[in-house]
Amino acid sequence: MKTSRALLHATQILTGIAAIAAARAFMPHTEKRHRSRVVLITGGSRGLGLALAHRFGKSGAKLILVSRNSDELTQARDTLLAHNAVQHPDDILLLPADLTDAAQAAMLVDYAVGFFGHIDILINNAGVIEVGPVENQPIAAYRRAMATNFFAALYTTNAALPHLLQRNPMYGDAAIVNIASIGGKFAMPHLLPYVASKFALVGYSQGLHAELRHKGIRVTTVCPGLMRTGGAVHANYTGQAKKEERWFKLAAKTPILAASVNRAANKIYDAVTAGRAEITITPQAWLAARIAGLAPEATQYLASLANEFLLPAPSGNNEVPLGFTVKVSAHKASEVFET
Repeated sequence: MKTSRALLHATQILTGIAAIAAARAFMPHTEKRHRSRVVLITGGSRGLGLALAHRFGKSGAKLILVSRNSDELTQARDTLLAHNAVQHPDDILLLPADLTDAAQAAMLVDYAVGFFGHIDILINNAGVIEVGPVENQPIAAYRRAMATNFFAALYTTNAALPHLLQRNPMYGDAAIVNIASIGGKFAMPHLLPYVASKFALVGYSQGLHAELRHKGIRVTTVCPGLMRTGGAVHANYTGQAKKEERWFKLAAKTPILAASVNRAANKIYDAVTAGRAEITITPQAWLAARIAGLAPEATQYLASLANEFLLPAPSGNNEVPLGFTVKVSAHKASEVFET
């Protein structure tokens, strides 16, 4: 009898151990999920892109970093290796490219797939910032912002999409991550080219999620508030440029207002791991997005007060806004009005 009980007890213990082992094997594990995955990051040489490369590299992913500046890419690789974010130089592929050119976007994706065999996660992070009042913003600023912040993401996504759709489902869902901005939810004054491009990216990203979710591709829209990425140094300033630069850099460097780039990278990593559709980074950005949705008129009124009393006035050269040059003689003008 004692022997039978002992055998029964041992069997129960072994069964329990086997059940626990089976449960752990099938349980989603953050680090295991990204092991040997291939992550393509545009704008990956500095700022948030480099922080994301560090976070995904630590999880075991292979990295493809894209930037226009080859020297910055080399420095980024050295930094990642020095901090043991990746184990071997062959785990990082550097691709200098101008993604505002659709042909270059297609070529880099094809090369990346040929090099690693597949792409699992695409992070559209490349961006430019245009700062200044509307009276001093030339049409060229809007073209730059749209080309980099929207069309570069569109071109890269279109190039990567066939590869993502053809992936073996045994590797789990693929992911597309679009780094938009709270500026894509709330129109901030003195950032109109940036805001217009980010609104476009948010709409595109949300629609992309709706169309691709059931096809095994999770699309995450990321709307950060201000972040301490160092991007203010590379922004383009118009109007009273020194004053514009001063307020923007101050806001971008203030710890209470701006999130650290590493904290942002961790939140984005967690969102991608969880397959989130959209996240907003910083409490201020979360609140601004909700107030803008619930009370758009009040939000716009407050923004107008900030523009009037806090931000620099336009420079004096604003008789003809948006970069147009018009020459009409008094005689011709009278003909026009008479007509």
